[in-house]
Amino acid sequence: MEKKPQYKVIVSDRSRKMLANHVRFLAQKNPSAARELKNKLMDSIRSLYQMPERFPFLEAEFIPPNKYHKMFIEKWYLILYQIKDQTVYVDYIVDCRQDYGWLVR
Repeated sequence: MEKKPQYKVIVSDRSRKMLANHVRFLAQKNPSAARELKNKLMDSIRSLYQMPERFPFLEAEFIPPNKYHKMFIEKWYLILYQIKDQTVYVDYIVDCRQDYGWLVR
């Protein structure tokens, strides 16, 4: 049986800050939901070590084609990442309820 390659997952400083902001905001209203969100997002990111190409590419007017893969988490969160060789680079963690037009301009 052929073993599937495993990827190294690197989360950018920008993504870490975005994650912290999302969790901090939710913690103001519901600390247990904030912990749950953080765990869900981190588990999803960690899962990219295996088969990261399972998620489709982001298609947007100002983003080069086939640059970012998009992974939706829960109802509102979008994780954008690139795959280069055997490494996954997580670049953005976006709350889709907020205006993220800056990302695709």
